Amino acid sequence: MSENSAMAGGQSISFRERRDVVIAALGDWLKRNQGTIRSIQWVVVAFYLLLVAVPAFLPLPGRVAHIWSNLTLFAQFCFWGIWWPAVLLSMVVVGRAWCGIMCPEGNLTEIVSGHGLGLAIPRWLKWKGWPFVAFSCTTVYGQMVSVYQYPKPVLLILGGSTAGAIVIGYLYGRNKRVWCRYLCPVNGVFGLLAKLAPLHFRVDSDAWARSRPSHASAEQRPPHQSLEPINCAPLVAIRTMKGAGDCHMCGRCSGFRGAVALEFRSPTEEIVRIAGTQPKPWETVLILFGLMGVAVGAFHWSASPWFIDIKQNAALWLIDHGMTFVLAVQPPWWILTDYPDRNDMMTLLDGAVLIGYILATALVMGGVLSLSLAAAARCLGPWSAAKFHHLAQALIPMAGCGVILGLSALTVTLLHNEGFALGFVPALRLLFLAGAASWCLYLAWKIAGLYSKSRFRQAAATTLFGTAVGLGGASWVLLFFIW
Repeated sequence: MSENSAMAGGQSISFRERRDVVIAALGDWLKRNQGTIRSIQWVVVAFYLLLVAVPAFLPLPGRVAHIWSNLTLFAQFCFWGIWWPAVLLSMVVVGRAWCGIMCPEGNLTEIVSGHGLGLAIPRWLKWKGWPFVAFSCTTVYGQMVSVYQYPKPVLLILGGSTAGAIVIGYLYGRNKRVWCRYLCPVNGVFGLLAKLAPLHFRVDSDAWARSRPSHASAEQRPPHQSLEPINCAPLVAIRTMKGAGDCHMCGRCSGFRGAVALEFRSPTEEIVRIAGTQPKPWETVLILFGLMGVAVGAFHWSASPWFIDIKQNAALWLIDHGMTFVLAVQPPWWILTDYPDRNDMMTLLDGAVLIGYILATALVMGGVLSLSLAAAARCLGPWSAAKFHHLAQALIPMAGCGVILGLSALTVTLLHNEGFALGFVPALRLLFLAGAASWCLYLAWKIAGLYSKSRFRQAAATTLFGTAVGLGGASWVLLFFIW
């Protein structure tokens, strides 16, 4: 017998079959232990409140403060240095399990929704552009008030988001997560990254059809098959669910009608086989102009010599034209960064150049990326918007990798300030970027093969797509290795 099989009950069980049984059992465990999950959620809520709220009312840390001796620095390190990078990485590994099992906002909005007004969800709230708009606005505003550096902006932005989740939960739906489905600033990002996850809840449509209540009594149904009503809090149409982008991996539907089970899949399956069947233009906008545009500009500006040159030239122009008030007006901290004790203040000019720099980066990056994808799509035959949007999905690994590396830069800075030797970080960054680029190119090659049987066209399209991958990688090489 091979090493990948074992004998059980006289039958050969392969490693793959045993793996599938274990993974399915994990999904069933989630279903049976919803009480434990709720307890975990409340622990996370308490920790979240500690990190977000308490530091805002404490003095800023002194010059010699350390992570282990100052709550504000500890909260900064935990929240921005560990929490957010880990959450984004978890999306690629286990899908949106964070959303369904641990997210404090998701928990709060669902609890409040159970005691709220239960109003119907209005049409404006279902607009598909909210993920891009919410992500972009939150990202830009966070840079304006230095959310990564100071605790008050953290409370303002994240506390405001939590308050919004509670209000929306009170107004709309019943025991639902309407906020998470439509308005959460990172909902779109999480949905994109979850498409890469090797774990997902698969729905067997044939088994669903065979399991109608009239077909079998409770005694005749298999023990793992449940017909009890399922409350899918994030409002996913379980019966027609094909991918993992919207599923919160909470496990409530595991075993439902004997048709839903947690399974292992190829990390390429959803993007190659499913994403092209339902083109989503706003996801393309989020990838090209959001994650690879707005986010790049947000991480770039503080290190960019271009930003300094633009600001200095603009200041000279204002002085020459007698408009010095623009250089003197200092808005409050909740509009632009204002911490004179730290010699960290933004004038109206700083704020205007900051916003302009991020928007210009988004337009340039998104525009060039769009041209590259359009050329690649055209190589595969007559123009088709569906092909363009499908190819855009292949950029998700690079888009996600960039944001994770950008957030982890604060982790590196904080640990460096504590005296940790981190000489391996540059090589690790290059490894991540190279891995993401290779993943993107492989996805593009597989997608191109779906639209053309010609190897030449497939190779040409992948090569043109590679210019988009190269631009995405170059934007992070510029930040980490040149500036």
